[in-house]
Amino acid sequence: MAIRPILKMGEPLLLKPADLIYEFDTPYLHQLITDMLDTMKHANGAGIAAPQIGVSQQVVVFGGSKSQRYPDANEVPFTVLINPTINFLNDEQEDGWEGCLSVPGMRGMVPRCTHLHYQGFDQYAQVIDRTVSGFHARVVQHEVDHLRGILYPMRIRDLRQFGFIDSLFPGQVISDD
Repeated sequence: MAIRPILKMGEPLLLKPADLIYEFDTPYLHQLITDMLDTMKHANGAGIAAPQIGVSQQVVVFGGSKSQRYPDANEVPFTVLINPTINFLNDEQEDGWEGCLSVPGMRGMVPRCTHLHYQGFDQYAQVIDRTVSGFHARVVQHEVDHLRGILYPMRIRDLRQFGFIDSLFPGQVISDD
């Protein structure tokens, strides 16, 4: 098990677009994904992107279990997504609370597209091609933003809806994303 340190907002690498992956099914890629999963699970995250552990490459992992922070949301299937592309299927957006392992202890209200189509590859170069909506669409957008050098606070429209978890939700037990 290799739990890596998670970079926090302010680290320059998190603001840089990540590089594409050109070689699949390699020991390096499998180890990177294992490290990402170990780190995500250790931090109780719903997803993680390679730049969050200091690797500027287009790899994200997310889903696999119901999120305690989003009890009403549908479960998102466990996914390893490499070199993703996203196409929004309409202009409809929905505001929702988001957190991030790289912005610990905070939450913000973020508008996200509600319906999208995404494509990419898994670690074996198998094509992933999905049309999703709701919470699944939000998770994909959040994680892919990391690959583009975007953190969720950059998407917040009203900074009055951004703050520390214990101030925004007094008395509730909410962990980082």
